[in-house]
Amino acid sequence: MKLHIEFLTLVIAITVVNANDWWMNGNFYQIYPRSFRDSDGDGIGDLNGVTEKLPYLKEVGFTAAWLSPIFKSPMADFGYDISDFYQVHPEYGTMQDFENMIKKAKEIGMKIILDFVPNHTSDENEWFKKSVDGDPKYKDYYIWHNGVVDPTTGERKPPSNWLSAFRYSAWEWNDVRQQYYLHQFAIKQPDLNYRNPAVVEEMKNVMRFWLAKGISGFRIDACPFLFEVDLDRNGLYADEPPVTSGCPDPDDYCHLQHIYTNNLPETMDMIYQWRELTESFKKENGSDTKILLTEAYTDFDIMIKYYGDGKRKGSYVPFNFDFMGNVNKDSKAVDVVQNVNKWLNAMPKGKDFYPNWVLGNHDSKRVASRFGVEKADLVNIMLQTLPGNAVTYNGEELAMTDVFIKWEDTVDPQACNANPTNFNSYSRDPARTPFQWDASPNAGFTEGTETWLPVSEDYKVKNVMMQERAPHSHLQIFKKLVRLRKEPSMQDISNLQIKAVPDNIVIYSRYTPGSSRYVIILNLGSTTQTININDHFPVGQKVEIITASISSDYSDGEVVDAARFSAKGNVGTVVVAVQ
Repeated sequence: MKLHIEFLTLVIAITVVNANDWWMNGNFYQIYPRSFRDSDGDGIGDLNGVTEKLPYLKEVGFTAAWLSPIFKSPMADFGYDISDFYQVHPEYGTMQDFENMIKKAKEIGMKIILDFVPNHTSDENEWFKKSVDGDPKYKDYYIWHNGVVDPTTGERKPPSNWLSAFRYSAWEWNDVRQQYYLHQFAIKQPDLNYRNPAVVEEMKNVMRFWLAKGISGFRIDACPFLFEVDLDRNGLYADEPPVTSGCPDPDDYCHLQHIYTNNLPETMDMIYQWRELTESFKKENGSDTKILLTEAYTDFDIMIKYYGDGKRKGSYVPFNFDFMGNVNKDSKAVDVVQNVNKWLNAMPKGKDFYPNWVLGNHDSKRVASRFGVEKADLVNIMLQTLPGNAVTYNGEELAMTDVFIKWEDTVDPQACNANPTNFNSYSRDPARTPFQWDASPNAGFTEGTETWLPVSEDYKVKNVMMQERAPHSHLQIFKKLVRLRKEPSMQDISNLQIKAVPDNIVIYSRYTPGSSRYVIILNLGSTTQTININDHFPVGQKVEIITASISSDYSDGEVVDAARFSAKGNVGTVVVAVQ
């Protein structure tokens, strides 16, 4: 009796006219271009490789692909140090390759979103070189200061105690200009000066340029760092106070409270200005909506403000890093429920505001490594069945895991600034290794013999080709979840009812009158529990299994007794009431 499985495997049987904009209830897929697909055999992923694999993303069901930076860069921070915002990095291809990618995406109905890195440039950017030389136009494009002189020794020192996110002082002396410049990340990443209106307009022009190329929006990097406190009346920058406990290393970024370099009120105004720019572009060009996704590792209340202030709108998708930071492999059911409700209750209400759920990206350990491979499907089931937008890092649909990178092979600057003893806790390399397409040499990532980072040793048994051919796999489960999201009950973002069943069962319902009632059961613990689903949501005598974690004892399409539902440990399950 397979009432629902057939229609999920083929097409959604109940078709409704979806009046929502393209990005609402979207599935956003982050591509790390350097590791996605190498088309020319040099061991580095490129744009033609992305273009080649766009049909895969469309077939899985993703709404849009967000590409980590593709702009010209000396690669000190692998693209987050941009030397020319108007050119494609040569290792990734040409502008023609970019335009071909956009053309292909439009042909198959995919959206392309670019990473926008507004806080800083490369020190090899012409703007910085001209600023160093005192060019009148570019003189104040960056944060410069003479430093302070120690009255005892006469030694010139940095202007303040501010620290880089990559450790050590955020100030670097420049011999040519005879001043210090601010870099809140690597030394080769000088911070732009957003108190200069010319910089603000310059970066808006960058956005306009790429919007005109046909992209559908930007993911904005490192938002909280955009503004720093201005000079005081004595022409000095104030020192930031140290934390009271928890980070004794004076060189580590966590040692200071970043009250003068993070989350200044001007930052939010800048986000709102960029939203207004995208809306103006849409109106002036008759285009589809151009969206903003924002990266801000910050306090919860500030994250929520990225949506808007009640008068002005900001980010369409302010990444929900609060959820990412608070939900982990040791979380109990009540932790998950509280953190889901926390975001839903705090976010603005209205048709233009959607929640979002993200648990992985290029800066974090992979989901299957953080939660355990046994919970990888459960996590994807949760992200795909909660209301709103879902964000997936490339490879999470396959349950790819981190790859150990030896100290001598480490290339991530955040890790290279550490030492052989503790580098692995800082390194982002393990989650950035080549994507696993098939069981051919180097996982089908490249036809070359070398790769810029090592390929995982498990690629022969964990890759797209094998999981597409398998009747039951992480990828097959993921595809079914994406199709399920098109159901009316899953499109309604206001219908979530969620409960914690001590200690380890999260159970929630998605139901819209006139449609099917779906119930999701997540067992975060390791032991099986038997529950009566009707004790929580009315589903009747029988429920049908839509899909479940790969280790489930249930099969898709199986009809089971709702009163004696067996919730296996580490397994997520989606069921539907049998009518």
